[in-house]
Amino acid sequence: MNIYEVTTKKDAKLFHDVARLIYKGDKNWICLMDSDIEAVFDPLKNGYFNDGKAIRWILFDDSHRLAGRVAAFFNKMKANTYKQPTGGLGFFECIDNYQAAKLLFDKCKEWLQLQGMEAMDGPINFGENDQYQGLLVEGFTPPSYGMNYHHPYYRKFFEDYGFSPYFNQTTNYLDLTIPFPERFWKIAEWIAKKPGFTFEHFKMANAKKYINDLKTIYDQAWSNHEHFTPLNSLDILSELQKAKPILDEQLIWFAYHEGKPIAFLVMFPDVNQIFRHFNGKLGLINKCRFAYYLWKKEITRTKITVMGVVPSFQGYGIESAIFRELRKVFDHRPHYTEIELSWVGDFNPRMEALHKAVGGKFGKKHITYRKLFAEKSEPQQATIIRKG
Repeated sequence: MNIYEVTTKKDAKLFHDVARLIYKGDKNWICLMDSDIEAVFDPLKNGYFNDGKAIRWILFDDSHRLAGRVAAFFNKMKANTYKQPTGGLGFFECIDNYQAAKLLFDKCKEWLQLQGMEAMDGPINFGENDQYQGLLVEGFTPPSYGMNYHHPYYRKFFEDYGFSPYFNQTTNYLDLTIPFPERFWKIAEWIAKKPGFTFEHFKMANAKKYINDLKTIYDQAWSNHEHFTPLNSLDILSELQKAKPILDEQLIWFAYHEGKPIAFLVMFPDVNQIFRHFNGKLGLINKCRFAYYLWKKEITRTKITVMGVVPSFQGYGIESAIFRELRKVFDHRPHYTEIELSWVGDFNPRMEALHKAVGGKFGKKHITYRKLFAEKSEPQQATIIRKG
């Protein structure tokens, strides 16, 4: 077997083609968009390159047929938030052959060690963890946009190589055709009617204000998480502009107390319900088809990508009050029948409790693994997020 670094456009095409080969015939797999993956590895589009590096490889078998792919990367600021400098590997795909997987893992480990890393997490994204994070181990159903889909045999590859679970990720689903629990509504009503609380949805015309509010809330809400890194306002704006064709202003909500931002919820229509037709390509014809599928209301599921509540208001039931506003929105959008609550880590018990409170049902499980490079190292697990 031979492994080569991706250095040309032709190599990049082969990098994408590996996945199309590995999942050929799998009716549940939805191809990631080639352009989205290329943006991850473009220093002009990915701010993580400002303090980091990334590299990609493709693997060929002895008959020079595509057999696998992987990427390795690190961002110094993020890497140094752990007990040891920790990089990542992602976009891993491989034939059902452990020796092939080991070659890919070894390449990542060797490169990361040369960069001063002492561990690697995977599979993860070279960017924010709302996309391409974790190995799918349960719930092999069509993925939503940005969620990893894998073959079941990948799990043994990771664990045989010495990766240990760093945290588990659960994706739950909320059936909008079923009423929310009555107790949930009572809490929501109680909060919404208390003096000083106001709620409003995002408006693109005033995007700068809402981006600043989101950053203010997020940087407080997630500051107690061990690998927290502050959000970049330009990255938020870039994501909103990328989502503009499907963005629904009334699916993004903010809560305020006496005018100060205290909570937010960001939800997007699940564009993968359209992208499943495109096999990773978005040329002119598929852009026209995209508009047609939107018009047909092909998208019936929305996806919550991120939520946050500042520590001083955690436990108040603010999230319930935001869902109260969303319920009114969905009453006027009956083509939406499901919300994906994606994803919650086992380090975040408050969010796990919220998923249960709204009636969320289990859908998928991913695992983010960690491999420590030092011999006989004790496995690590993500620190539980505590209030305040």
